[in-house]
Amino acid sequence: MAESDLKRLFLKHAKTLQGLLTRKVRDPQLAADLVQESFLRLAEQQGRERIDNTPAYLYRTAHNLMIDHVRQQQRRKTDSVPHEALESIVEDSPGLDENAATEQHMRRLRRALADLPPRTQEVFRLNRLEGMTHAEVARALDISDSSVQKHLAKALAYVMQCLQEPG
Repeated sequence: MAESDLKRLFLKHAKTLQGLLTRKVRDPQLAADLVQESFLRLAEQQGRERIDNTPAYLYRTAHNLMIDHVRQQQRRKTDSVPHEALESIVEDSPGLDENAATEQHMRRLRRALADLPPRTQEVFRLNRLEGMTHAEVARALDISDSSVQKHLAKALAYVMQCLQEPG
């Protein structure tokens, strides 16, 4: 999927998807973050394999992210688990091949991000890596929410394009 395809997909579906998520989670900022995360996941997945129905993948990803968020919020509300109960959990660590593939993927992602303009890198870093909402990023950088979304869309499109290119 080319950068222009991702932009077209974003322009066509982002607002509808955000509206749908806002109705379900009743938090416009959270919905905007889930939409951005959905597009990032789409970009990353397209870098690994071809997706036949990208809108369906996008909506399913957004739905799953919303469910994960709700579950995470519910877990935070429950009483903490005693330390002894956690000792019996077996660590499920990935194998060497998976670790190597993940590390290669991360190197390609870092190279792609380094090619972006400084402001776009900063917006991406604050939102994706530090977990700030669109509104928080906009306030921190003294830019509009719309500018935050445009920088993130540009970053996602470019990252997706770079991840699709052969290693």
